[in-house]
Amino acid sequence: MSKIIVICGKRIMIVALLTLLLSSCTPSKSLQSEENIIAVDMIVKLDRGDYWDTIRMGAEAAAKEYNVKLNFLAPDNENNYKEQITLMEQSIARKPDVIVLAASDYEALGQVTDQTSYYNIPVISMDSEVASAKVKSYVGTNNYEAGQKAAERLVKLTGENSQIGIVNFVQGARNADQREEGFLDYVARFSGVQVMDIEYCGSDEQLAYKQTKQMLMDFPNLNGIVSLSAESSIGAGKAVVDLGYAGLVKLITFDNPPEMLELLQEGTVQAMVVQNPFNNGYMAIVTAVQAARGEHIDDRIPTDTKLIDLDNMLWPENQKLLFPFVK
Repeated sequence: MSKIIVICGKRIMIVALLTLLLSSCTPSKSLQSEENIIAVDMIVKLDRGDYWDTIRMGAEAAAKEYNVKLNFLAPDNENNYKEQITLMEQSIARKPDVIVLAASDYEALGQVTDQTSYYNIPVISMDSEVASAKVKSYVGTNNYEAGQKAAERLVKLTGENSQIGIVNFVQGARNADQREEGFLDYVARFSGVQVMDIEYCGSDEQLAYKQTKQMLMDFPNLNGIVSLSAESSIGAGKAVVDLGYAGLVKLITFDNPPEMLELLQEGTVQAMVVQNPFNNGYMAIVTAVQAARGEHIDDRIPTDTKLIDLDNMLWPENQKLLFPFVK
């Protein structure tokens, strides 16, 4: 009996020694994870608002899935491209594996983006493009197409002989310019459609409110208004209501802040062009990971927009876009 115990004991000791030797030669799971972490700086236009919060949520979901250390950065004002340049310079000095940039100004951010090539830092452009050949890929909305969708619906509502106005956001931001260009190119097909005014609110809700009020007073025969961002839409919607034009002046808005959903149900807003910010954030991180690994990535990774109105807002796929924070 004692002999059997000794043999078993030897076997146990051998197994224990082998286990110890193997564990000393094999990196632990935590060490492997640390070595495989990809550092990504995501520099966006604004640090608040439903749209940017949803982008961040999508980015964080991808970061968790792909073992990414995400550094989410933004100026306190969407107009502040100079602070974005500073954030880019600071990021380049940190040398992350990849930078994801949503540029506030197409031209102004170009030079600092070019500097990333000196340090072999890939750049992924998201939401709005930047004037740099160093960008590996663009992830985001086809903004020209989105502008055309808005124009098509507004002309359908106001008719081919109508007066309309545009409330845009940041002049010089690539997505703002492309939406406006798409809108204007579409309405140019109709000689009877007159664009009476174009205003830029700089993503300031209060300024959009004042500009829309003034537009309605300057052009009392205005038939329709398009607002091309969430902030401009909130201001324009409030002005239309306060001046008693709800339902009389047709309103097409962008994005889906809670204020717009309420105005859509009340009939003040006729339709919303809704992006997929969660998908933008998620796909930007996935693309960044591919770039860090040296994998092939497409030059453009477009995410779709949908025109949502009272007739289709309850469709399940549209509910996911309208309420991305609801599980």
